[in-house]
Formats: sequence, C-alpha cells, structure tokens
Amino acid sequence: MPDMNRTVPRRRYRPLDRLLIELDHGARTLLAKPVAARDYPAEAAGDEALSPNERRLASRLMRVNHAGEVSAQALYRGHAAVARSDTARDRMLAAADEEQDHLAWCARRLEELGGRRSRLDGLWYAGSFAIGALAGIGGDRYGLGFVAETEKQVERHLDRHLARLPTEDVRSRQILETMQADEIRHGRSATQAGARTLPRPVKRAMAWVSRVMTGTAFWI
Repeated sequence: MPDMNRTVPRRRYRPLDRLLIELDHGARTLLAKPVAARDYPAEAAGDEALSPNERRLASRLMRVNHAGEVSAQALYRGHAAVARSDTARDRMLAAADEEQDHLAWCARRLEELGGRRSRLDGLWYAGSFAIGALAGIGGDRYGLGFVAETEKQVERHLDRHLARLPTEDVRSRQILETMQADEIRHGRSATQAGARTLPRPVKRAMAWVSRVMTGTAFWI
C-alpha cells in the first residue's frame, strides 16, 4: 500500500518542455472543441424563438464573449509561464481551468445560435499571452493586480452585454450571469492574494485594448 503521507515532488519542466506544453494548449484552445468540467448553465432553460435579427445580435455578442475567453486562457497561461512562485503559477493555472468552462459554454451557445467564432482568435490568443507574460515579469503582485483589473473590466463588459441581449434569450443570459459571478470571484481572489493597484495609464491602455478586441470580434 502506498504511503499517503509521502510528499510527491513537483515536476520541473525544461524551457523547451514548457514551450511545447503552451503550444499544445494554444492549438487545442483554437482548434479543438472545448470541454467544460461544470454543467452547462443554460441546460434547463427553454430555447425561446428568436427573430432573425435577435438571433444575429445574440450570436455576435456571444462571439465577442467567446473571443474574450480565448484571451483569458492566454492571459492566465502567459502569466503562469513567467510566475516567480509555484503558488502564483498554480493560482493562474487554476483560474485558466475555470475559464475553460466559460470557453466551452460560449462555444456551445454559439453553435446553438448558428454563429461562428472570431476569425481573429489566433491573434487574440497570441497577443493576450504576451500581455499576460509581460504582466507576470513585473512580479507576482503586479501580475495579480493585472488579473484583478482585468476581471473588473470584464464584469463591466458583461453588464453591457446583459443589457443588450434580447429579452427572450434566456439561455445566453444564464451563461453570462454565471460567467460574471466567476469573474467577480477571480478578481476578489487576486485582491486578497496581495494584488497591487495598477497605475492609471496602464488601466486606460487595458481598457483601450479591450475595446479594440470586443469591437472587432463583433464583426469579424
């Protein structure tokens, strides 16, 4: 019988191994059908009949949210790749795992609405990975501050989308409300872990990048 009290040493990966792991994760995020660990929030909701215009609007909004979840995967993975402590790395990877649920839910709802993913998902992923890594290089506390600010902006973004969704689209609404609750929790967790407040110019730059991504993904 194995000794359950034995400490299992953490596996250490070489830089090349880490690179291959991240390339594999990126490829699966962009090309494979995402799988959620949690139940689909809209499973029990009825799929009310939407007009063609309402369906088109809901599809575009969910495409934007799907692109945002592609970016979230990359942001967390980018930070984890350069994290200075195992605790910070584990926290980022755990958050990325939870964001995987959001990615899967958005992908499923897009399919239900007859929509498609953004054609620029690869760009969102690469750019967000680089931004996450740059934030992490500044130190774990600044990286956590970046996460906390990102989640605040995502929370406000989801508020706007919830206001724009057709009233009859209960399924999309339940998905976004569940996602919003998760994002609020992520932000609070980062703050409680010692996140530093980012300088105002950085916050403004983040908001500008977010507007570019969401505005572009709505159409492309």
